[in-house]
Amino acid sequence: MNLAALSVFEYANHTADKPLYEMCVISENGGPIRSSTGMTIETEVFDNRPFDTLIVAGHPNTALPSSPGLLTFLRRRQKTTRRVASVCVGAFILAEAGLLDGRRATTHWVHARELQNKYPKVQMDEDRIFTIDGSVWTSAGMTAGIDLALAMVEEDLGGDVARSVAQKLVIYHRRAGGQSQHSALLELAPKSDRIQNALVYAKNNLHTALSVEQLAEAAHLSPRQFSRTFRAETGQSPAKAVENLRLEAARMMMERSRHSIELVARETGFFDPRRMRQAFLRRFGQPPQVIRRNAQDG
Repeated sequence: MNLAALSVFEYANHTADKPLYEMCVISENGGPIRSSTGMTIETEVFDNRPFDTLIVAGHPNTALPSSPGLLTFLRRRQKTTRRVASVCVGAFILAEAGLLDGRRATTHWVHARELQNKYPKVQMDEDRIFTIDGSVWTSAGMTAGIDLALAMVEEDLGGDVARSVAQKLVIYHRRAGGQSQHSALLELAPKSDRIQNALVYAKNNLHTALSVEQLAEAAHLSPRQFSRTFRAETGQSPAKAVENLRLEAARMMMERSRHSIELVARETGFFDPRRMRQAFLRRFGQPPQVIRRNAQDG
C-alpha cells in the first residue's frame, strides 16, 4: 500500500503525455527487498544523485529501529531535497531521524499515540489524512498515501491535472488533508440490512429533522423495536449516530467549500450554528472555523 502512491506520479506523466516525474525505489544496500505481503521489490542503492521528492515507506513493526545508514541518509537529504515525506508508519522513521522535531505530523491512527509517546517533540495531528509542515509531508495509513501524492501533484501541476489523475485511478475525489481518518458509517458497522438501510436513509436526508419514527419506517420496524435493535447492533442510540453523521458531513463541507457556517448548519440538519459549534467542540475539540482553517493550511 505504501508503494501505491507511485501510481499517482505515473499517471501524472500519462495525463501530461510527457515524463514530468522520474521514479525510483531505493534502499541502503540496493537489491531485492521483501515486503510485508511477501512480494519482492527491486531497489537501487543509495547514491549521491539529487532528488526532488523523497517518500519514506514504513515497516509494520514500528518498534524495529532503523539502521544508522538510513537515518544518516535522511538527515543529509533533507537539506538538499525539496520535499521529504512519509506514508503511514514511515513517520516513525522520519521521527527517529529527527526530521519531525517541532513539526506537525500524522500517521496511521492506530499508531498515533505510540509515535507521540516515543517522540514527544513531534506535534501530532492524529486525525488527519495528511499534514504538511514546511518541506516535510506525512500521511495517515494505507490509502492516505494516495491523497498525499495527489496533493503533491496538485502543488506541482495544478488542480486540473490532479483531478484527472484521480479519475484515471478511479478515486472518487482527493480528500483534503484535514479530513478525519474515520468514517461514521464504518464505525457503526450495523449487522442487518434493515439498520443499514436506516443509516443510508439518514445520510441522504441529513438536512431534515430525522425522527426515530422516520428511521424506523426506513428500516420497516416499529419505533420501539428499531431503537432496541439499533443500539444492539451499533452500540449507539439513533440520536447519537445521526449526530455523528451530521458532524462528518458538516466537517467535510467546512473543509471542501467556502459555504457560510449558517448554510453548513442548515444543510447538515444542525439548523442552529451555535448547536453545530457545540457538537464540533464535543467531537473534535475545535470549532468549525478552526477545522476549516486547518484544512486550508494543509
